[in-house]
Amino acid sequence: MANPFRLRAAALTTTAVLLSAVLAGCGDGGRDGDLTAQKLDWKSCPAPSEAEGGGSPPSPLPNGGEWQCATMKAPLDWSRPKGDTIGIALIRAQASGPASRRIGSLVFNFGGPGGSGVTTLPAFGADYAALRTRYDLVSFDPRGVGRSAPVECESDAQLDEYFQQDATPDDHAEQVQLLDRTKQFNAACEKNSKKILPHVRTTDAARDMDLMRQVLGDDKLHYFGISYGTELGGVYAHLFPKHVGRAVLDAVVDPTQTPEEGALGQARGFQLALDNFARDCTSKAEECPIGSTEQEVKDRIAHLLADLEKKPIPGIFPRQLTQTAATNGIAQSLYSKDFWEYLTEGLEQAYDGDGKILMLLSDSMNGRNENGEYSNLTAANTAINCSDEKPRYTADYVQRKLPEFRAASPLFGDFLAWGMVSCTDWAVPGAADHPDVSAPGAAPILVVGNTGDPATPYEGARKMVKALGKGVGIELTYKGQGHGAYDSKNKCVQNAVNGYLLDGRPPKANTVCA
Repeated sequence: MANPFRLRAAALTTTAVLLSAVLAGCGDGGRDGDLTAQKLDWKSCPAPSEAEGGGSPPSPLPNGGEWQCATMKAPLDWSRPKGDTIGIALIRAQASGPASRRIGSLVFNFGGPGGSGVTTLPAFGADYAALRTRYDLVSFDPRGVGRSAPVECESDAQLDEYFQQDATPDDHAEQVQLLDRTKQFNAACEKNSKKILPHVRTTDAARDMDLMRQVLGDDKLHYFGISYGTELGGVYAHLFPKHVGRAVLDAVVDPTQTPEEGALGQARGFQLALDNFARDCTSKAEECPIGSTEQEVKDRIAHLLADLEKKPIPGIFPRQLTQTAATNGIAQSLYSKDFWEYLTEGLEQAYDGDGKILMLLSDSMNGRNENGEYSNLTAANTAINCSDEKPRYTADYVQRKLPEFRAASPLFGDFLAWGMVSCTDWAVPGAADHPDVSAPGAAPILVVGNTGDPATPYEGARKMVKALGKGVGIELTYKGQGHGAYDSKNKCVQNAVNGYLLDGRPPKANTVCA
């Protein structure tokens, strides 16, 4: 089963919309096959495709301007740059300030891997208004994602069944069932996406970004990467250190970890976030509706999940809220402190036998919209991770590791441990144990870590700074909650990031914001 906790919550952009319903153009090829000479044909953006999550075209910008979309041609196989091409979907909002003060383009990747930048950038666009005064804001669907040669695996009906399965087997028969279902999903990916699967590694996406830099007319790549986007940014810096401009990495993936170490780190991170959620609920003046003490809150959640394994409750008709869906929904709500109120209400409902809110949260994590259609978030996430990551873990290996994962998180340990079998029987071999992000000679890169981040634990920021190399990474610490720092609206963080991106003034190393 694909490990949904590894997804950047690009799905967060749809969560509030889903919950509110319950709670209230093509580029021209370059001359002679020179793709760097292609001219982008920017036009009004269409409605997102089903692979991007569906919905309506992006709303106009606050000043009355509009989002513009285009398609860039890139080599299918970067080892054969003059061979077949694929289209990379782009979106931009042109700089709002005077042309004389424009720096260039600022390229965003919001993570996943598998999240659509074409749909995510407009959803967060207002948060980057200050940056837009001097940059064109640009994002894209990485190869294999959304409208960019999307990886396709199973149908919506098959995915409904896939996400209902028991992802934490308790005996041999359940283990066999999980492995067989994982094999079935992976075989569907190979059958339906055989041409693109060997070409969705992070190194491929980094090469696409350097082509994008040239096509956009920039001498340097100015970049803002979030979650997995920090790994992509680090890989880009390794491959093209002399082309790095002003770059920010926020919610930092530890580039030194194996997939197993990353999963174990997430187990600790999500447990910490759950502890913080329980402490927050029980420390307020008003009574916490889901427990009178921090331990009682966590005990009741554990009991709920144990009960759901034996007997699911009604979720969103006709689906039932299973233990797996509930665990997934709880994890989704821990990505942002803004969603803690939804978790509280969802748990209240579930204790009364109604699993609707927790299922909506789970659906959002999995890329399912209210019409029952799935984006290709999970398909792309699996394809990119399995192409990047060399280890292939067996059920016997996971079984031996369960005590360590359970010690890290009684609630999430089993779920994250069994997620390690996602790449078993994957059609494409993995590239390496972990990415290479060493970037000697690159311009300074601002690396922002959040002490309460569940998905990319804080320690990853320091590891990224060290791996980038001496004089490259500049660490900034945010003492906060949730996945990422800049979008928390913390003024100290935003002033530090804006000061670097807009004025070229990085903060002092080891600055702390609270």
